[in-house]
Amino acid sequence: MAAATATLSPPSVTPPTYHRIVSPTLSIPADPLQPIPVGLLACQRDPLLRELATTAVSCRVSQSPAPPSNGREGKKKKAAPAPTAPLLEVILHDTIIFPEGGGQPSDVGILTSSDGEQWDVVEAKRHGGHAVHYVRLKPEQNVDDALRLFAPGAVVGVSLGEQGYKRRLDHACMHTSQHLLSAVLETRLNVETLAWSLTAAPAPCYVELARGLTPEEIAYIQEEANRLVFEGRSVHVEVEELDPSVKVMSGPSVGIPSDYTGGVKRTVVIDGIDRNPCCGTHLPSIHNLQLFLLPNTEALARSTTSSVRLYFLAGPRLIAHLTSTHTFLTNTAGIMSCGAPQVPERVQQVVDERKKATKRVEDLEAELAAVLADEITNATPREGGELVLHRHRIDDSANPLTFLSAISTAFVNKVAEKGSATPYLIVLTSSPSAQSSTSTTVVLVFGSDDKKVKEAGDELKAKLNVKGGGKGPRWSGKFTGVWKDGREGATVASILGSLTF
Repeated sequence: MAAATATLSPPSVTPPTYHRIVSPTLSIPADPLQPIPVGLLACQRDPLLRELATTAVSCRVSQSPAPPSNGREGKKKKAAPAPTAPLLEVILHDTIIFPEGGGQPSDVGILTSSDGEQWDVVEAKRHGGHAVHYVRLKPEQNVDDALRLFAPGAVVGVSLGEQGYKRRLDHACMHTSQHLLSAVLETRLNVETLAWSLTAAPAPCYVELARGLTPEEIAYIQEEANRLVFEGRSVHVEVEELDPSVKVMSGPSVGIPSDYTGGVKRTVVIDGIDRNPCCGTHLPSIHNLQLFLLPNTEALARSTTSSVRLYFLAGPRLIAHLTSTHTFLTNTAGIMSCGAPQVPERVQQVVDERKKATKRVEDLEAELAAVLADEITNATPREGGELVLHRHRIDDSANPLTFLSAISTAFVNKVAEKGSATPYLIVLTSSPSAQSSTSTTVVLVFGSDDKKVKEAGDELKAKLNVKGGGKGPRWSGKFTGVWKDGREGATVASILGSLTF
């Protein structure tokens, strides 16, 4: 039976008290040819607004082949793929598409020009104090048309679209929940948030803390945060003129960047809980933002300090997590033929039985390897007295080389026990039962003379294209393709027959 899917129901309209300009001399620019600075944008004044009519301020072809990264760069940078269409940089008088900042990735959305055509906004970034929309042209769209339609003063419609609004809602839920979580951690446990990450959905986000938390502390913080959620504390934003001398703000957000020129300081307030400078989009209430903390922390070790990550989920991500977890549990219960509460016990039984079965297979393989090694030891040497032979096996195990190695080890031990001085060179091969052009046959060569082992390996490389190598009395490799005794097996026999001791 499929799991039911719940949905989050945020307020449909942002209260008029949400956005508060507290500086008497600060106002929202009304000139349609002047961009409203980041900090006073429509997306920041009304996080639930889905569409807006505004005007274009400027438009140009981007000099970058791709928009700036929407996430944090990894340690390994990957080359950007070649764009399939030009990229435009559009600045509008106002926008509901949030430009990346405050640890929050940008929105995506749609611009509608005066002729009704829609243009995809794949990224929005802050340049100085202005929001820049990166518009990726579709194959049928023309750069000259775009420059004309987004000329200064042109009327432009801005919308998030269905997917863009889901992304906005997810980001707002996680960002507001982070403010709540960090505030409760600081006020209840005196644990400061050092950093945080709004990861890509549906993965849990995390806050980085200076110390680990016990399971009891995590449960306590979750209970305290959700108590405030159930109270439905309101959220509002206070905006004031930025003091030029103040450039860095305390708190888990990045504060006010040094290149910000918008002249606005924006503070997000959770009623009676938290006041934190932030430029991100936040819901007007923490109602419905039930918080779930993963009941463990991940330790991080750096050269100069150590910290831990506490992962959390809220809003749509929590619903997605519960739905997927329930589905996994239900499917597992079906496979295990038990009820959901019995799954851990049944899984443990399977693991224990698997360990026993693996041990039994290992014991049997050791016995079989000894028998095969004994058979090789008793084989008839060549006229010169040296033991040179090839044995091929069919084996569907995940690692057939392990079994071939066990045979070689058992053989070497038997030779040592007998004190035999007979020279030997043995080739063992193993193929799967069902072969194709991509099948792998494992080859193992071992012998009493290192030079002969290397010589045999070199011949296998040259005549059968076996990829491999070795050192001393052992050489191993892999043959790709269909192994046939009358063809590849005959080649091995020819190679061994050509070797002289």
